[in-house]
Amino acid sequence: MSDVFDEGDEKGRAAQRPQADVAPRRSRALLITAGVLIVGFFALTTFSAFWTDKRWFDEVGFEKVFTTLIWTRVGLFTFFALLMAAFVGVNMALAYRFRPLFRMPSPEQTGLDRYRQAVTPIRVWLLVGTSLLLGLFAGTSASGQWRQFMLWRNGGEFGSEDKYFKQDIGFYVFDLPWLHYLVDSLMAFAIVGLLMAALVHYLYGGIQLQTRHDRVSGAAQVQLSVMLGIFVLAKAADYWLDRFDLVTDSGQLITGMTYTDKEAVLPGKNILMGIAVICAILLFLNVWRRTWMLPGVGLALLALSAVLIGMIWPAIVQQFRVNPSEPDREAPFIKANIDSTRAAYDLEDIEVEPFSPQLTATGELADLEAQTSSVPLVDPQVVNQTFEQVQQVRAYYSVADVLDVDRYDFDGDDRALVLGVRELDQSGINESDRNWNNLHTVYTHGNGMIAAYANQRGEDDTQETSDLQWAEGQQADETALTDLFEDGYESRVYYGELSPSYSVVGKPSSDAGDVELDLGNPGSTDEGQTTTYDGEGGVPVGDVFSKLMYAVRFGEPNFLLSGRVHENSRVLYHRTPQERIERVAPWLTVDSDAYPAVIDGRIVWILDGYTSTDRYPQAQAESLETMTEDSLAPDNVFGTLPTDEVNYMRNAVKATVDAYDGTVRLYEWDEEDPLLKAWSEAFPGTVLEKSEISEELMEHLRYPEDLFKVQRYQFARYHVTDPGEFYQNNDRWEVPEDPYASAPTYQPPYRLFVDDPTIPGDETWSLTSVFTPYQKNNLAAFVSVNSDATSDDYGRMRALQLPNEQTPGPGLIANEMANSDNVRRELQAFNLGEIDPTFGNLLTMPVNEGLMYVQPVYAVRQESEASYPILQFVIVSYGDSVGIGDSLVEALADVLGVDVDEGADPLPEEPPGEGGGQQDPPDNQTREEQIASLLRQAQAAFDAADAAYRAGDPVEAARQQARAQRFVSEAVTLYDEGRAGGGGATEGTGSGR
Repeated sequence: MSDVFDEGDEKGRAAQRPQADVAPRRSRALLITAGVLIVGFFALTTFSAFWTDKRWFDEVGFEKVFTTLIWTRVGLFTFFALLMAAFVGVNMALAYRFRPLFRMPSPEQTGLDRYRQAVTPIRVWLLVGTSLLLGLFAGTSASGQWRQFMLWRNGGEFGSEDKYFKQDIGFYVFDLPWLHYLVDSLMAFAIVGLLMAALVHYLYGGIQLQTRHDRVSGAAQVQLSVMLGIFVLAKAADYWLDRFDLVTDSGQLITGMTYTDKEAVLPGKNILMGIAVICAILLFLNVWRRTWMLPGVGLALLALSAVLIGMIWPAIVQQFRVNPSEPDREAPFIKANIDSTRAAYDLEDIEVEPFSPQLTATGELADLEAQTSSVPLVDPQVVNQTFEQVQQVRAYYSVADVLDVDRYDFDGDDRALVLGVRELDQSGINESDRNWNNLHTVYTHGNGMIAAYANQRGEDDTQETSDLQWAEGQQADETALTDLFEDGYESRVYYGELSPSYSVVGKPSSDAGDVELDLGNPGSTDEGQTTTYDGEGGVPVGDVFSKLMYAVRFGEPNFLLSGRVHENSRVLYHRTPQERIERVAPWLTVDSDAYPAVIDGRIVWILDGYTSTDRYPQAQAESLETMTEDSLAPDNVFGTLPTDEVNYMRNAVKATVDAYDGTVRLYEWDEEDPLLKAWSEAFPGTVLEKSEISEELMEHLRYPEDLFKVQRYQFARYHVTDPGEFYQNNDRWEVPEDPYASAPTYQPPYRLFVDDPTIPGDETWSLTSVFTPYQKNNLAAFVSVNSDATSDDYGRMRALQLPNEQTPGPGLIANEMANSDNVRRELQAFNLGEIDPTFGNLLTMPVNEGLMYVQPVYAVRQESEASYPILQFVIVSYGDSVGIGDSLVEALADVLGVDVDEGADPLPEEPPGEGGGQQDPPDNQTREEQIASLLRQAQAAFDAADAAYRAGDPVEAARQQARAQRFVSEAVTLYDEGRAGGGGATEGTGSGR
């Protein structure tokens, strides 16, 4: 019976055994399937990113950039990965090949036996896997060095040498970084090979740590000696290269070589290099001598020397030879730093002229009014909400937070405009409407430009008003910008600073309906207007494979499922101007401000591209973000830079991005820049010649703001060329803080039409800023650069240096304006009512023989979402007076102490005879009334002259100008007589400081 039951149990166990294996098998299958799916997902994601990037580069016409960059990085990765893998693999194989055949028994070896037994069956796989893994790390590191490699391959010469090593600057910029990487890689190879060989020798008994004698076998000693020898020899090469780094290293005093570097560090590097070479020779000799005595002594000497010669001796020299007489010791090195810094930042040709502004308010009102007629009272930072509320039309349109300033020629008058592009802002779409079809096929683009005259005057440039005067808006009469072009301009904006991440455009057939919402032309009232994109931009996405690739890229299955994606569809992506430039020219640092212009009937984004380096010998290095920071600067990261610190910068490229079809063009600008030449060799055909810039585009090119900020930051200190004064810092300047910024930050530069005080009547489109003495609030200098790219003087930078420290700077002026009696009286309504005053940009400009500050004041109603800034007052500080008025003319009149009523005293008929035309003021009028009457007549004559000029009658215009000047001269004479006789201006005007 027992046999029967036993037989039955055995059969049961046999039947159950396969079932017991089912769960583990299923688990293994699931794990394998999951692993395959994960690997497949990552492979598909990687391939889709690669494939769609290639299609994008093909679409914009820069496929050579993509292929050159890909093959360079792949080549570097492959070469260094295989080299590291081979180096590690050979060392591990040699260590195993020459393992001891007999090992003395010991507890250590007994403990290692089980590891040897576990490793031996899979040792080949371990060797291959370890080699490939370490090769992967080496290749990844090498692929990130494509900039250094391509500059080394394509770099040339700068044409000038450094002072200490007599090497061309190109050696430091193009060659030295790559040589450093090669030497560092060799040291890394030696260390990794040493560690892997030592590990194998230890595992197989070639190294025994717990024995008293023969701890290292002969084979292990040979191999380790060779690896250490390679490392120490590479370290000797590293010491040799480190010598050249002394001219680019940053110290506490300057960037570059100092007295201690030359007298202690440089000799120390040479000595350490010699010791390292001797140590390497001893290590190589150890292959035959088989003793660690001499190599050990050599390595100990090298380590001790690195501490004594490399660290302690320089500190002793600095403390006892330099610090007691630092100005004298460091003078020649400071001089070299000054010269190199001025060359690296292009500061050598800045013209510094003495300027002593008058400390009293003088001049003729009409003359001052004429000189300040172009002053931009519209602050690009303040009026954003005004543009939004008045011109945005729909909630899903918006403009940039900080608007741009450009200039256009209106009937022969160069007018500055504050402008912005009416871009699509999808955050303004109702939440209920935010589905895929609307976000990516309906709401696809912005519409047109919004522009206001910067000086707040009408189209004829004669009537000043407190309201914004629109040069381009949505109303039928706001088309001055459109009227400059015979057929208007393409107003649809598919590529901009606020554009969606991607849009799918196009319709399946020509007779199909349009689906993209469009605003239409200025004056249009059709809220249901639609359009279809018909430009050349975008990547075709009609076939199934393309749909799949973009579905994976954007994580959106609607590319495969939606009927809006069809055979004629195109997908637009990488749409911000800065992103497009950075992708097609990854070697450029792109200016943080892309500004729009209408050129040849198209809205075009214009950007400035910089070449930069931190390897210019003896030039002062500084953080680019620090130098460009101010109250208007966006939160910007210069992503194309390998480091934020630079000590050389050039505006090498002017770039454009078409707002409709996304066309990217790069134009050569600085034709002498060696870095641009090197990158042009590396990426041939990507940068067009400067001669291909059209005349219309040239009219809108300007001096870049970020470069100007960098230059003014460095010039604040490096306008001093005497080493002694530089060391003492007694004439150091700084960029003043913005007096109206919520947090301490630099005052931004402003674009103005500036009169040259040395050349009367010479007005230039300029970028301007001021300096104050270091840690003081007085004004030190006014600096401007010619920003007109069509001018022969483009880039000419002048600094008007004020020897008189009594001239107040922006901070003091802002305080005096706020505390002026008449200003306080006029602004009292703001302080008591529901309206907040918002102070605009505090502008500084040379006028006549003095400096004038102009401050617009905007009114904003509290607790109202629909409120927006409206210009309420203009404050003017000129000479020793502060004035305020509803307009700039009234503020100027307040400064001069006169009352101007523009509605009275029409222009009298001029009697025949030379010198006629003015009417004698009635005897019963006060002096102030007589002055006001003469000024009104002068203003009327100026208006008549302007009308004659526009009518094409220059003779009549000149005659009226002469009459106006005579009226003004009589008014000034009366004003001066009143001051000399003790009489003053009417009480309450012309508040003095």
